[in-house]
Amino acid sequence: MLFSSTVFLFLFLPLTLAGYYLIPVTKFRNTFLLTASLLFYAWGEMAYVLVMAASIVLNYIFGWGMEHLRDKKPWSKCFFIAALAINLGLLVTYKYANFLVENFNIGLQVWGLDPIDLAPVHLPLGISFFTFKAVTYVVDVYRRKVPFQKNPQQLALYISLFPYQVAGPIVRYQKLNRQLDDRSCSWADFSQGAERFIIGLGKKMILADSFGKQVDLIFSLPANQLPADTAWLGIVLYTLQLYFDFSGYSDMAIGLGKMFGFSFPENFNYPYVAASIREFWRRWHMTLSEWFREYLYIPLGGNRTSRPRVYFNLLLVFFLCGLWHGASWNFIIWGLFHGTFLILERLGLESLLAKLFRPLRHLYALLVIMSGWIFFRSETLIQALDYFRALLGFPGPEAVRNPAAGYLNVELIVLLVVGVAASTPFWTWKGFPAANRSGHRPLKNSALYEWGSGLLYPAFLGVILLACAMLLANKSYSPFIYFRF
Repeated sequence: MLFSSTVFLFLFLPLTLAGYYLIPVTKFRNTFLLTASLLFYAWGEMAYVLVMAASIVLNYIFGWGMEHLRDKKPWSKCFFIAALAINLGLLVTYKYANFLVENFNIGLQVWGLDPIDLAPVHLPLGISFFTFKAVTYVVDVYRRKVPFQKNPQQLALYISLFPYQVAGPIVRYQKLNRQLDDRSCSWADFSQGAERFIIGLGKKMILADSFGKQVDLIFSLPANQLPADTAWLGIVLYTLQLYFDFSGYSDMAIGLGKMFGFSFPENFNYPYVAASIREFWRRWHMTLSEWFREYLYIPLGGNRTSRPRVYFNLLLVFFLCGLWHGASWNFIIWGLFHGTFLILERLGLESLLAKLFRPLRHLYALLVIMSGWIFFRSETLIQALDYFRALLGFPGPEAVRNPAAGYLNVELIVLLVVGVAASTPFWTWKGFPAANRSGHRPLKNSALYEWGSGLLYPAFLGVILLACAMLLANKSYSPFIYFRF
């Protein structure tokens, strides 16, 4: 079940909200939410909800063992190692088994041996997300940063909570454990959550999906049929599609959480305004970056080791970050590509860039980011390299049949302008009360302004919701990019 589906918007969500608010006690609300979350997952994954259930049970046992054997450190450590092995083993089994066997078979063929025959392994939706959440729990319990969760229902709700179940953000247990026990649900929080959800839904359905249709058409063409202008249009559209799809789902998750009284961390902060790759990763999928920093980079020594070791750690982290996004060499290369530029910036590139005019620094970052997305979007490394060739203006003789003008229409041009503006903080100044919660009121002495803006913003949200409902009614194209994760 997807947030941008008729079943979710007009059946599951209204019934879940109604049932939740009819229950006055947090304990029983949690039971209701847990049931709804497991139903949400089972709706699309059927029997694979048992994989999530097994993860919950095993991590509860591991947490119990680490807590009750804390005075016997070797045994506590054994439970900790077992927890990591089982969690990561679960991820490897379902997400990487076919990839590993495929690459192992290449080596077998070199030696003239028969390849291993492995049927395609189903990838349960969101397995990377709920596995990473489980790892934060067992690591933080072992480090004594959080107490062992005695109530298995609370742990189950943390791992399975449907707003961030299959698309993030990756909320660390220590940031949510108190909210599981006690949280308030005010009308102000609910209305802000609904607003955030509608904005996210609009990002996904109106912007990301519109860009995605053209992206699929352009990337489906052989590279020798792509003129440079069409290749550039394709990667610009894909750059916007990814941002509005990923940040849109995060907005919807954060909004849903607020509607149920939870406060989730922000996940995106206008990453395309970054002036360096290091700044980009401080703004892009921030909860994932935090996870790799806290649970991998710092334990490896972080910045406290020698320079060569720091650079090796960065490459390892970004190798695994790329692999996390998908079981493909293209994702690994994408991760190493970003890790290499981070190392180059540490070696002096960032200092050199600091001397340039700021728009040039932004241009540098955007070119690197968009170049990386080519690896991310392409099915194979050969396709990615051919796409780079098309970008540089080396198309084949048939490229004249596919000019960029053939993909552009008035609707797409308008959406491009809106998308570019909405991907920067420029658009946050708006004549609506929601934009002025920080106290900024450009016409604070105007009663007419206050009255007009108070009507305008709800109308704006209503138009977005209506447009999304119409797209759903027309069974509009709406890919789920997170299926790989």
